[in-house]
Amino acid sequence: MSAFRNDITDSEYIERIHSTQQATAPQVQTRGAFFLPRIIYRSADSADKRRNIMRQIAIYGKGGIGKSTTTQNTVAGLASLGKKVMIVGCDPKADSTRLMLHAKAQATVMDLVRELGTVEDLELEDVLKVGYGDVKCVESGGPEPGVGCAGRGVITAINFLEENGAYTPDLDFVFYDVLGDVVCGGFAMPIREGKAEEIYIVCSGEMMAMYAANNIAKGILKYASSGKVRLGGLICNARKTDKEYELIEALAAKLGTQMIHFVPRDNQVQRAELRRMTVIEYSPEHPQANEYRELARKISENKMLVVPKPLTMDELEELLMEFGIMEADDENVGKAEAAR
Repeated sequence: MSAFRNDITDSEYIERIHSTQQATAPQVQTRGAFFLPRIIYRSADSADKRRNIMRQIAIYGKGGIGKSTTTQNTVAGLASLGKKVMIVGCDPKADSTRLMLHAKAQATVMDLVRELGTVEDLELEDVLKVGYGDVKCVESGGPEPGVGCAGRGVITAINFLEENGAYTPDLDFVFYDVLGDVVCGGFAMPIREGKAEEIYIVCSGEMMAMYAANNIAKGILKYASSGKVRLGGLICNARKTDKEYELIEALAAKLGTQMIHFVPRDNQVQRAELRRMTVIEYSPEHPQANEYRELARKISENKMLVVPKPLTMDELEELLMEFGIMEADDENVGKAEAAR
C-alpha cells in the first residue's frame, strides 16, 4: 500500500493509491466524481474461500439511532453463541468497540498513521484489540475535526486489515459499524467495494429515522446492480413512538424486506453503557440481554437477503398517514398547535 501522509489532499491520496496499485488492480470502478481501484491483496481462490465461510455485515442507520450500541450488543450475543467475530468501526468518533473493550476509545488506524507518518510502519497488533467474548476490535478513526475526509479513514483501515491478515479463517462474522447514511464514497466503501454483502438498517418509528432507512435502501439498490450486496432487514431500535412496531413492519414490507427484530427500549442499556459494557455482559439474565441474543440468533440464521425497493417521498408520507402519524390535511402543515 502506498504511504499515507497527512499533508496531501484527498484527491492526491486517491490518485496515489490508483497509480501505485495499478499493476495489481488494473480495473477502476467509477462512481460519479469519486473513484477507487478494486484492490486485491490475495489470490482469488483465497478470497473466495474466505467469503464462503465468513459473513461480512454492515450496519447502517440515521446518526444517533443507536447503531454502535446495537452492533456491540448483537456481537456480544453472537459471541455467546460461540461465533468468532470482528468489529470494524467506520466512524471518526471511534465508539464502535468501547463496550467490548471497557474503554473510552481504542487507538485508531488513522491516529497511529498520523503519529507514524506512514501506514507501512503500522503493525496489526497496534490497532487490533481483543475484547469481550474474544471479539476482535478495530477502529478506523478519521482526520482531526474540520480537516480532511473521514471516509478516507475507512478506506485506509480496511485496506490495511486486508493486507495484514486481519481476516483470519476462523472468523464467522465481520461487522462494519458505519457512520450515517450512504452519502459519501468513503463510508459507502464496505458495500461499494464488495467488503460487506449483507446490510442491516437500524431505525425507529421516527419519521427521519425512516427517511434515512429508505435513503440507505436507495444506496443498496445502486450497488446491488453491480455486486452481491443485499439487504438483510430492518432492526427497530424502539423509541416508544405511536404504532412503532406496526409502522416498521409495514415499512419493511414496502421495501421488500423484513423487520428482523424489534428491540424494546430499556434503561438497562444505558446502565450497562455507563460501565462501558454490553447488556449481555453487565446483566446476562436481564430480559434486554435476551432481546439481543434473539437478534443475534436471527441474524445468524437469516437467509432472507433481498434487493430493496425504495419508496418515493410521497409513498413514505402516505405510509405515515395510513398509520395516523401524519395528517392527510395539508391545510395544517406549518401551523402551530395553538393556531389550529
